[in-house]
Amino acid sequence: MTTTELPLVDLGGSGTRRAICPHDCPDGCAMTVTVENGVATSVRGDKEHPFTRGGLCVKVNNYTERVYSPERITTPLRRSGPKGSGRFEPISWDTAVAEVAANFNRVIAEHGAEAVMPVSYLGTQGTLNGLNVGDPFFNRMGATVSERTYCDSGASTAYVMSLGPTAGVDPESLVHSRYIVIWACNMVSTNLHLWPFVAQAQRNGAKVVVIDPVKHKTAARADWHIPIRPGTDGALAMAMINVIVTEGLTDADYVRDHTVGIDELTERVAGHTPEWAETETGIPAQDIRTLAREYAAAQPSMIRIGVAIERHSGGGQTVRAISCLPGLVGAWRKPGGGLLALPLWAFPVNWDALSRPELRPEHTRVINQFHLGRALTGEIPGDGPGVHALMVYNSNPVVVCPDQERVLAGLAREDLFTVVSEQFLTDTAQYADIVLPAASQLEQLDVMFSWGHFYIGLNRPSIPPVGEAVSNTELFRRLAAAMGYTEDCFTMTDEAMIDDAYDWAAPALEGITPATLAETGWARLNLPAADAYAPHAQGGFPTPSGKQEFLSAAAAGGNFVLPLFRQGSNEAQPGEDVDPLPHYIPPRGPDEAHRLSLISPKSHAFINSSYGNLPAQQRVAGEPSAWLHPVDADDRGVLDGELVRIYNELGEILVKAKVTADVTRGVVMASMGAWRAQTKGQSTVNAINPTEFADLGHAPTFNDTRVEVERA
Repeated sequence: MTTTELPLVDLGGSGTRRAICPHDCPDGCAMTVTVENGVATSVRGDKEHPFTRGGLCVKVNNYTERVYSPERITTPLRRSGPKGSGRFEPISWDTAVAEVAANFNRVIAEHGAEAVMPVSYLGTQGTLNGLNVGDPFFNRMGATVSERTYCDSGASTAYVMSLGPTAGVDPESLVHSRYIVIWACNMVSTNLHLWPFVAQAQRNGAKVVVIDPVKHKTAARADWHIPIRPGTDGALAMAMINVIVTEGLTDADYVRDHTVGIDELTERVAGHTPEWAETETGIPAQDIRTLAREYAAAQPSMIRIGVAIERHSGGGQTVRAISCLPGLVGAWRKPGGGLLALPLWAFPVNWDALSRPELRPEHTRVINQFHLGRALTGEIPGDGPGVHALMVYNSNPVVVCPDQERVLAGLAREDLFTVVSEQFLTDTAQYADIVLPAASQLEQLDVMFSWGHFYIGLNRPSIPPVGEAVSNTELFRRLAAAMGYTEDCFTMTDEAMIDDAYDWAAPALEGITPATLAETGWARLNLPAADAYAPHAQGGFPTPSGKQEFLSAAAAGGNFVLPLFRQGSNEAQPGEDVDPLPHYIPPRGPDEAHRLSLISPKSHAFINSSYGNLPAQQRVAGEPSAWLHPVDADDRGVLDGELVRIYNELGEILVKAKVTADVTRGVVMASMGAWRAQTKGQSTVNAINPTEFADLGHAPTFNDTRVEVERA
């Protein structure tokens, strides 16, 4: 513990403040905030930050419009009309907290603590106010453990099985890559600040390949776009392995010295020829051979995977197969070579200090949020109680959860007590009994790691709270006091929480403290420079063998979800048997009634559902639409711009058709993130997405959805 006292900021004054973007985009941008007499007048990218480089994306470059929106919730609210009506009356914080505590205690007395369920994710990604901020409170209560596996859970499970919890590649080192494969990632829309490093490599002569069913903004800038059928990426990876090992394209010394299981892997892929993969993926066999040969020959080669890679039935094994490729060709030997997934592993975060799993009673029930609809409508199997109280923060489950109609039916229950902490009256908040005003990033203290680079940043308040908004940390301090919880974690200041949140004595943080961050705003972790960073040039993987494991030892423990995605809990893990070798699991096939494959990627202008209500972002996003290949449109008599009905056994959505050859034949693309208010109360895309898990890490199968399309 560093017992830091951070210098105060004059929140009523004027000047330029340093801040860090709050969202769960990989870029973790550094921002400068211009303040005049206590009012933020502009937010810009920090020009001095080596990754942000002065630019912000369309989502946050007008962040002050979000902070001062006339629709912002600025006082606690109590429902005054039917659930879903959006009718509320203002109340005091004391009254709101007392009513929340009284209802939680009532539900616990009547049904037991597991009848209370939290629902949250990454509406803010701050270390203090983000993913784990409510975990100590609900662990102490003994409430149902909320499993949150929207992004990267399955990929992380697969990655750890193959490579261990390694940060892997420094994203800035991509300037040295000679061959870059961007796989299931629209980087320009969802990882914008990485693109300049790719573009620099491209100017230096690197070839950039994008593998995706859609010719999106990133694919349009690539040297080669390879359209692929959704959910068949594992077949492509297995065929690439087949070509590399059968044609002798491996780095034999690296494979011998720094990997485990090459003989077993070679046997496994024997039948996975490019011709076999062509029938699965729709990619010509010769293109698969060319991709494998070029990838192996041009060193250092790099693969960047996006979160979409895990979102189908075999997503985990797909990541395991892709993870084999850098080790086979020795890509890890040089800066700019390897696999880029989550640099997060470089940050010495003290996850248990954030979640406090020791406060949770043993054998507490776990419910995944994809099953929220079933939980709220009494359809979860087992002996536990139904869900009678719900607390939502950092999330908008009506939009981001699948099974939307069932979620809405559950939220409409008169016997369900629902409290929502929010900045706006989202589709979910419309159904709340109590709504609590949440602070924006400009009004709270936090320390920020990144999913996408090696810089840690301190976000200090730039302005006083708007109205009566409070940070999540303060919210849970107030709720804990009302519930009578006296453990030290419920009375700690934000500064003390920062002290506990990281191992500040770790080598990666040598020379970096909260106090130094208060002066500089951000700092690069104490790691070698990007030009020299090749952590696995000589192996040294954090796996049981110390090597890259084509044949995974960790698979013997069965399927698992990393505890940080489930309130620190390691109990009631999925536990299904896992093949120690990667293999191909095909996506759900078409049937007579549902011949098209639906994918629902992130919008260019929204982050999940954040910003879906703001006019500037709505103008960029346009009205909700679905991309359809001209042949598929012609087969159905659909014209460009027409209203179409997309449906399956789960429900339907109504959107405008965009007929374009930029989407692969047989595929429909409808971006997620739009609010029901944008569609005049109609369902949005997650109404027709499945609740089934992928093979590893309870990842979603949002890109393994079968639908049909017709004119509305």
